[in-house]
Order: sequence, then C-alpha cells, then structure tokens
Amino acid sequence: MAAIKQEDVIQSVADALQYISYYHSPDFIRAMSAAYEIEESPAAKDAIKQILVNSRMCAEGHRPICQDTGIVTVFAKVGMNARWEAEMSLADMINEGVRRAYNHPDNKLRASIVADPAFDRKNTRDNTPAVIHMEVVPGDTLELALAAKGGGSENKAALTMLNPSDSIVDWLLETVPEMGAGWCPPGMLGIGIGGTAEKAMVMAKESLFDPIDIHEIRARGPANKIEALRLEILDKINALGIGAQGLGGLTTVLDVKIKDYPTHAASLPVAVIPNCAATRHTHFVLDGTGPAKLEPPPLDIWPALTYEASPESRRVNLDALTREDVASWRPGERLLLSGKMLTGRDAAHKRLSQLIEAGKPFPEGLDFKNRVIYYVGPVDPVKGEAVGPAGPTTATRMDKFTRMMLEKTGLIAMVGKAERGPEAIAAIKQHRAAYLMAVGGAAYLVSKAIRSSRVVAFADLGMEAIYEFEVKDMPVTVAVDSNGVSVHDTGPAEWRGRIRDIPVTVRDV
Repeated sequence: MAAIKQEDVIQSVADALQYISYYHSPDFIRAMSAAYEIEESPAAKDAIKQILVNSRMCAEGHRPICQDTGIVTVFAKVGMNARWEAEMSLADMINEGVRRAYNHPDNKLRASIVADPAFDRKNTRDNTPAVIHMEVVPGDTLELALAAKGGGSENKAALTMLNPSDSIVDWLLETVPEMGAGWCPPGMLGIGIGGTAEKAMVMAKESLFDPIDIHEIRARGPANKIEALRLEILDKINALGIGAQGLGGLTTVLDVKIKDYPTHAASLPVAVIPNCAATRHTHFVLDGTGPAKLEPPPLDIWPALTYEASPESRRVNLDALTREDVASWRPGERLLLSGKMLTGRDAAHKRLSQLIEAGKPFPEGLDFKNRVIYYVGPVDPVKGEAVGPAGPTTATRMDKFTRMMLEKTGLIAMVGKAERGPEAIAAIKQHRAAYLMAVGGAAYLVSKAIRSSRVVAFADLGMEAIYEFEVKDMPVTVAVDSNGVSVHDTGPAEWRGRIRDIPVTVRDV
C-alpha cells in the first residue's frame, strides 16, 4: 500500500485552488451558454455575455474569474486504512496548500481572510485558515473537495427552523428575493433539509459540489420526490423574473441542489446557500502515487463571443463630471466611463466616517468633490498589469455610509454590484446623485478598462485601501438615477409579468 505524502497533499491543494481561480467547470459553461441563448432581456443578456467572455479570458490568461477569490472550504474524506508520510496534521497541510496557492507569483490571489473577526479584523495575508470538514471513511485514499466561496454569495446564506407542516417552497420564494442580487445570479442554489441547524448548513454547502444536471432531469422526468422538488423550486424562482445580476430576465438560477438528512420529529431545518457566477469547485483523490492531476477544460466549450460595449452607450468624462451630467442619466442607460475614479469599500468607509465624526481632515490628496467612487477590492497585479481583476463588490454593504458620503464629501456617483437598499436610494434621490452597476463575475474583463492605479489613502488596509484608478471606456449601467428610480425594482417587476406568458420549457437551461 503506497503512502500519501505530505508534499503531494500540499501541492495538490495549491494546484486545485489555482485551477478553480481561472477555470469554470464545463457543466457551468454549458448551462450559462444555454441561458445566454434563450435570454430575452437585453440587460440580462449583456450581463451573461460579459460573464462568459470574462470566463474565456481567464481560462486563456490564467487570471482570477472574480477579484473575490474566496474563503476556502474543504470536505476531506480520509480513508481509515490510509498510510502517511507526513509530519504535519492534515489541516496544516491543507492550509499550507492554501498559502502556496494564494501567493503564487504568476497568479497571486486576493487575501480576504481576517482574524479576530469581532474586533480588530486583521488580514491574515495568505487567505488562511481554510474551513475544513473531515470524515473518516473506509479505504486507503484521501479525497478532497475544495471550494473558494466569495463573500457576496456567502453573505446571502439563510437558515430557518420551519414547523414540520410548513412549506419549504414557500419559504424559499420569500427568501430568494430578499437575497437581492449580491450573490451574482445566474448561479446555483444549494439546499440542506433536515438534521440540525448546523447539519442543514453543511449539507447546503456540500450540495453545491454536485454537477449541473437539471436539464437531464427535465428531459427524462424526475426519478424521486427530491428531483421533483428541485424542478419545482427552479421553475418557481426563475418565474420571479429576478434575472442576471438582478436586472430582470428569464434565468435567475441554473440549477437547484438538495441534500437531506433525518431530523427530529418537531423540527424541519432548511438552509439555502447561493453559488455565484464565479462558481469555484473541484475535487480529487490521492492514493499515494503522486499529486493530483487536473485536466484543463477544452477551450471549444466556450461560445464564440466577444464583448463590445453597446453602440448606444454614452461616453462619460469623469474628470469633468458635473451634477448636471449625473442628473441627465436615465435608469438602465449604459455608460462608458473614462478618467479618474476613487475606490473604497467597507474598511475605508469606516475610517472615513471616523474622521468625519471626529472633525478631522481626510488624508492629504484625498478629495471626493464631484468624483465617482468604485466599490472594489482588487487582486494584486502581475506581469505588468495596472491592476489585477477588479470587479465590483456588493454595494448594499456601503448603504449605511451613503448619506454621510453624499452630504459630507461632495461625492456624486457610486459604482458597485447589485441593488441598493431604501436608505441609500433615499439619500441618492435627496442629493441628486446616482448609482452605477458593473457586472459581478466579470472582474478580469473589467480590469482591462483600468489603465493605471495608485494608492491614495489607508495603504495598510491592503486590497481595502483607497486607490485612484484611471479608466478608459469602463462599461456600467445606471442602476439608480438621480430621481431614485432603481432598475433592480423595475426590471424584475417587468420580467415577472412577461414570464407568466412563456412556457416553462422555453426557460429550461
């Protein structure tokens, strides 16, 4: 019996995490391509196209699909008869593999993990530690399933403890719209039913490793009640009209995955975890014969698409932007931004608020008057890049700072992903500002519009520092105009009505 070597585990984990940072799985590409073909909403179709083009660019360039390269989750099945040549614990081997992957010089991944989460929240700088689930099973091999889960989708996870007589479907139909679009649909929903609260959540996460096969179930018909439930949930959620990036459209979810487990007679735990358009999952088995070998997907599975901005797009000079310009933008209008913009997200906004509350000045050279801020935490650049993949982060996290920023700094527009909440929309309307949306899941494509980057303030925050980007023709959509009209309200409402007249088979992807 061959022994599983410590270095093989470490290198296999590192290679797998690099692999999933830039390769979508073939089942996802096929499902997303099918969704693109049937999509009738122009805004949603454009968003899906950006995701597919970005995916192909990342596969060819070996750069991250999304700037949020995730928190690593590992499911380990350890053969009880396995032999080892190792001095480290399995958890330490896995974390060393994470460390090696995220600091790879040719494709450095973003370190997003913070320690002391309730207080100092200091970045660990190498994306460790991973979240590891271990199970001892018969056999003499080590099976590892790895995921790199972005915060935008992970933050939308939900758990409920239903009464045994309650409807799982009804709860999901209430919960999914409340998630908003911060999880970057279209993607998958992982659902765990039964067990206990923590068991349901773990099952929901684990279910997302299963391949997309809902089209096969529809073609042959469901073989059991769980498959029938998956189809029902898929069709009813897609009928909500949320669509790609929450803009309204035919496809919100590509597949629904369910795992269940016996539960207490008085309980019905149900967990749901969405998986975003930057889905990153893989698994491999080590048997002592060497590190894992992961074959790249063939490039011909991607559709032959290129991305060019709509000819109707309005070009905007950020260096001469006025409030009158912002007031002229219309909901759903596509813009091409050129010039200089500032960046900032959670940690930077918190520091800015502390300075304002204390009556202290901003760092020298930091001025938001008549400027645009981009909610982003970019990946470090490599090989001469101005910046690494730099897609938008979920804008709702900045809602509580929006009124302050518009009142106190002279800021007139913001760029992020997904919808804004009522508080932020009210502030945008009052101050005649605007919110623009870039496509989540198209980070490498977006980064190509960024010509230069420099840190302006709070360098110690790493990827959460305030940068100044110079951009050329960066594509965005007006998501909330100066009158407070949000396309994340109007788009889904329109498509919810249209979908009622479209047969279910037309929506099958």
